[in-house]
Amino acid sequence: MLSLTVRQALQQGTELLEKSGIAAPRLTAEVLLSHAARQPRQWLYAHATDPLQELWWIHYGRYLHERLNGKPTQYITGIQEFYGRDFQVAPAVLIPRPETELLIEAVLEKTKGGRIADIGTGSGAIAVTLALEASECAVVATDISAAALVIARANAARHEANNIAFLQSDLLSAFAPHSLDAVVSNPPYIPKVQAATLQREVVEHEPHLALFSEEDGMQHYRRLVEQSKVVLKPGGWLILELAFDAVPKLEPLLPNAEIRNDLAGHPRVAIAQNSK
Repeated sequence: MLSLTVRQALQQGTELLEKSGIAAPRLTAEVLLSHAARQPRQWLYAHATDPLQELWWIHYGRYLHERLNGKPTQYITGIQEFYGRDFQVAPAVLIPRPETELLIEAVLEKTKGGRIADIGTGSGAIAVTLALEASECAVVATDISAAALVIARANAARHEANNIAFLQSDLLSAFAPHSLDAVVSNPPYIPKVQAATLQREVVEHEPHLALFSEEDGMQHYRRLVEQSKVVLKPGGWLILELAFDAVPKLEPLLPNAEIRNDLAGHPRVAIAQNSK
């Protein structure tokens, strides 16, 4: 094999990714090379002139090939950061996004103890974070996907979040009336007709079950709103992540909801209190 230094391997990877139009090519190359070497990213710069070991080169080449073919970096490394913690991710679950952290802030603000349900938990990022940040609460994490629940349980164990119960359930169907103090969810909200407009990384690799909602993208919102009226205690909270264009369609369902924007100024979170 041609002898390369760590710096040269980083440069080659960056150029390949850049030519293929991959976003953040340098950062992506750093993440993939550090994953191949099983070292933190800062190690790459402290050892920039070290020769690249053959095994690292083999892994790095495979990771670059996967990324060039559209596989998200997070599914290659198996890790995504959320709320300052690393979470295991795989194609059975959505990759947690930074804007979803706004849900956490809303729940922590509105709920002081009680029983919280994270509906469609996926990787468990929301449920685990709430269990750790609001340890006085009892958290229930549900998903319709058994494969997603395996990953969520692994993340709970990874972070020693012991106050979580896991249920396989279609939205809120497993809960008794007036049994919850808060419901939080980042539900599927993309209309299937928009699949062709999505990034390749999303539509070809992330789970369609967690992405798409029938018709106008509002099916899961409608069901959550109706079910939450039954399962929430009087004064309980429904906190939902929003599609950027969901507000006009959500207003008839939750006319008194508080809408919060993300850092880009887009409507991102709806907060509504149960009156029944």
